[in-house]
Amino acid sequence: MKTQILLAAFALMPGLASAQVFDFDMTKSQPTYTVEGGFGYDLLPAPDKKSTSPFYFSVKVPDGNYKVRVVLGSRKRAAVTTVRAESRRLLAENVETKKGKTMTYEFVVNKRTPKISDDMSVKLKPREKGSLTWDEKLTLEFNGEAPAVESIHIERDDSCPTIYLCGNSTVTDQGAEPWASWGQMIPRWFNGQVAVANHAESGLTAGTFIAQNRLEQIVSTLKAGDFVFCEFAHNDEKEKGPGTGAWYHYSRNLKIFVDKIRSKGATIIFCTPTQRRNFSEDGKHIIDTHRDFPAAMKAVAEREKVDIIDLNGLTKVFFETLGNEGSKKSLVHYPANTFPNQPKPLADNTHFNPYGAYEIAKMVVQGIKDLNLPLTQYIREEFNGFNAAEPDNPDTFRWAPAKTADLVKPDGN
Repeated sequence: MKTQILLAAFALMPGLASAQVFDFDMTKSQPTYTVEGGFGYDLLPAPDKKSTSPFYFSVKVPDGNYKVRVVLGSRKRAAVTTVRAESRRLLAENVETKKGKTMTYEFVVNKRTPKISDDMSVKLKPREKGSLTWDEKLTLEFNGEAPAVESIHIERDDSCPTIYLCGNSTVTDQGAEPWASWGQMIPRWFNGQVAVANHAESGLTAGTFIAQNRLEQIVSTLKAGDFVFCEFAHNDEKEKGPGTGAWYHYSRNLKIFVDKIRSKGATIIFCTPTQRRNFSEDGKHIIDTHRDFPAAMKAVAEREKVDIIDLNGLTKVFFETLGNEGSKKSLVHYPANTFPNQPKPLADNTHFNPYGAYEIAKMVVQGIKDLNLPLTQYIREEFNGFNAAEPDNPDTFRWAPAKTADLVKPDGN
């Protein structure tokens, strides 16, 4: 087997991280992943030369950001390839290549484990343990109608700016169909010069995010020039007890985020919470379920001079544009037997499906442009703007489903 792997480690100078470079010729035979081997096909059977089935490829690497370059296509057949990383983070979608033609894509993938230091780790929830989000390897998923990849290049990149995401189930990298969140769709719109590190998790409040050391993990790697996007409220509004509510506990926790992030020279951006699909009796208007929480976030943003993207207002327009029935196409609403072992319909008015998550991600990208943030320079040229009152047609949205499905609703609501 002729597998070219280039490894360079620089550990002679104190504080200098190991630099790692990997090159894989995917037109040649590759092994199945093992911990000992450290790279290879993973999760699904390795494809044969004639296969047009999805496949995964993993490489064991230390925590950090990795610049990835993939050459998509085949000399022997036409191909349609979608690339995702880790827990279904979208990187390239429906890339069509003719027989004998290829296209090259570059992006940065953030890989992490729960460890922060010898004395501290993120306190994972049971649903997170064993997931691709937190393991020892960087995993790439090649999906689509007929995926094909000629080569993979992976290189450590400690210098690129990083976009960190904090939030709940509407933001986190959902690991299985049919659930999805805007945080796992937004990497698709950035080029190979910026990383997206999604630290959000289902069911969290701003307070539990802090208590589980998730903010501490972000701060441990945060640097000047990085950005941190925060969307909370869906679960915060359900807290009960002394001090809870929008104007004290929630606002206080948002201030902790502001102070911690700015102490590292990074920039914080607030995102008001996405709406639930909660229509008025006449089916024409969304009734907000978040009470004072969007206003409280806006008040903290004004007081602390934090830029804000009003997803609360944008998703209201989005749902109302699609209509009472049409908006179901953006959420996990599916008839019985759509997925294996699904005897009952799925009807969730909070959690997005891939189409809905994709549209919300475009709202965030448009918000970045509207705010004229420095991140605008890293947005891919093919992003042509987004208007919540003129969303993409859900009936023409193309999504290559992952082979993993889970009918259990994510934590939170």
